[in-house]
Amino acid sequence: MRNTAIRRVAIGVVVVIFLLPVAFMFSGALRPAGGAPPEGFDLVPDVMTFENFRVVTSIIDLWRQMTNSAIVVALAVPTTVLIASWAGFAIVTGARKTRRLLLIASVVALMVPATALWVPRFVMFRWAGLLDSFWPLIAPSLMATSPFYVLLFALAYSRIPRHLFDAARLEGLSSLSTWWGIAWPLGRPTAFAVAMLAFVFHWSNFIDALLYLSTQDNYTLPLGLRTLQTLEPTLHPLMLAGAAIATVPALVAFLLGQRALFARTLEV
Repeated sequence: MRNTAIRRVAIGVVVVIFLLPVAFMFSGALRPAGGAPPEGFDLVPDVMTFENFRVVTSIIDLWRQMTNSAIVVALAVPTTVLIASWAGFAIVTGARKTRRLLLIASVVALMVPATALWVPRFVMFRWAGLLDSFWPLIAPSLMATSPFYVLLFALAYSRIPRHLFDAARLEGLSSLSTWWGIAWPLGRPTAFAVAMLAFVFHWSNFIDALLYLSTQDNYTLPLGLRTLQTLEPTLHPLMLAGAAIATVPALVAFLLGQRALFARTLEV
């Protein structure tokens, strides 16, 4: 009982730490623009207004930018999950030497700083004529976006009894059929987790948008919100209103994804 109580308190503290900034953001978005920032932990403004949400959409083309971000996410997230799942399956089912090499390559790739790839990628996309388009933002999903996602799938598939894969091989099933019939159904909780992580990454991807996009019609939401930084400090509720609008889709995706994740976990 004592351990359970301590665990619940620890979970509650972590939840508060993560939710407190979100509460301040939505609270600040409801304050009238032009006033001084609140002092201390004043979560409930004296005067509440939703006018900031209307004004911020008139300052930047928020809905177009959200549509652009949604297009990137709709293409990048499923591709990330599929490629990461295939790569993780290849690591688990390959020969011993192959598995070791693939694991080492994944860990090494994970250790490469993202800043080291900015210039080579920019040169490559400029040579391919893909600058100022969505393709440079989607392209990382063709490599599973991050080696971390590949390792997550490899860990999940390594927990599947090996004799299931051996039986499928004896039945004459191809690697793709084995993945589809055995690995993928048993690894769906991991797929939901990777999908949520990939959604957050691509939805909030600011650096790649800054590097590759130059036309305002192609701006994604993180790049569009950068425009709000030029406002005066007294107009901070407008910046918070834009941030709140950008956060809502990520929160909805997380709530839907975690519900499906836990449902699948209980089934398994």
